[in-house]
Amino acid sequence: MISIYAYGEVSHAEIFARGTATTDVSAIVSDIIENVKQCGDNALFEYCEKFDKAKLSKLVVTEEEIDEAINSVDPKFIKIIEKAAVNIRSFHEKQLRNSFIINEADGIVMGQKIIPIEKVGLYVPGGTAAYPSTVLMDSIPAKIAGCKEICITTPPDCQGKVNPYILAAARIAGVDRIFKVGGAQAIAALAYGTETIPKVDKIVGPGNAFVAEAKKQVFGLVSIDMIAGPSEVLVVADSKSNPAFVAADLLSQAEHDKMASAVLVTDSMELAQLVSSELEKQIPQLERKEIARTSIDNNGKIIVVDDLNKAVEISNEIAPEHLELCLDNPFDYLDKIKHAGSIFMGRYCPEALGDYFAGPNHTLPTTGTARFSSPLSVDDFVKKSQYTYYTKDALVNVAKDVAFFAEKEGLTAHAKSAIIRLEEKK
Repeated sequence: MISIYAYGEVSHAEIFARGTATTDVSAIVSDIIENVKQCGDNALFEYCEKFDKAKLSKLVVTEEEIDEAINSVDPKFIKIIEKAAVNIRSFHEKQLRNSFIINEADGIVMGQKIIPIEKVGLYVPGGTAAYPSTVLMDSIPAKIAGCKEICITTPPDCQGKVNPYILAAARIAGVDRIFKVGGAQAIAALAYGTETIPKVDKIVGPGNAFVAEAKKQVFGLVSIDMIAGPSEVLVVADSKSNPAFVAADLLSQAEHDKMASAVLVTDSMELAQLVSSELEKQIPQLERKEIARTSIDNNGKIIVVDDLNKAVEISNEIAPEHLELCLDNPFDYLDKIKHAGSIFMGRYCPEALGDYFAGPNHTLPTTGTARFSSPLSVDDFVKKSQYTYYTKDALVNVAKDVAFFAEKEGLTAHAKSAIIRLEEKK
């Protein structure tokens, strides 16, 4: 059963505790990465047989396999994916940045170029749950950014086939290549390249502890989006909230994994107790009830506060991945929210809208990192180069200032590189 706390009557540590993984997988992941680095495709085939129970002769998903998969998928689902893709594309197109140029001063031109990252690798989970939604959320911003090549790695089933819903989403999103490989070995393949899988410049996408650790270990050789932790939702609700709605929203994250955190902050003890009862009704009805049960019992909590301003204050300290403002007037509180990955406003905006359909991205900062990081966006798939041009006369005007500055830092060669051009003039 979920824990209920009255704010101020328990310790700060109890209120703000999060579920965290306790198993250190760094050594295992390091060995996997080194093996893939040295043995390439052969290592991937071995790991696929070991972990996925699939004996493969090739890693690439063919166009024929994609066609077969799409034909096996419910046409209604294809139409829904297409609608979701339109919404996601429309939202992310607003994020496009333009290059700029400044030439206001005589003889000086400066600017910034926006350049797409050439090759990106998207990791798509395929274990206890497969996520075609992740395909859309990760690949559509990359397409909008103008990335030259977009690759997916995802684990196959024991028959060597990739989840057909993932393949359908990949076709609709315009992914270039798909490979049958999962886990830390997929991250290693994307980072170092193999005979089949190209070395990419950036890796994005969620995964288990092994995938997260692999992303951490290859960072620097390639860029990554973030190190994702367990899923989180924080719901701010008042006494007028429907307890069944709130419980369902908490469980929508609790069913992700046993370490997921579902938190309700409310100004109503009555609502807290009703939501607790409602959770006990709804959990047995879930397909993933064992996962949800463990998540709610170990990491779920309800915090009862005196007023909603305190609720917002607590939310800002937790900095949740998903924040729901289940209130009649959510926009009154929007400017007060300083730290949250994605914010869902009102009583009829469940977090599931963001996971699948509305348009904003569902790849979000977790474990409090919303204090300093952002949802996945088009910005994650571009880089910036800046440039500067000075004519001779423009440099003459500032060369002594540059040299003086450099000398104060003890960098006389820097100073000389500016002053030597004045000597040429003389």
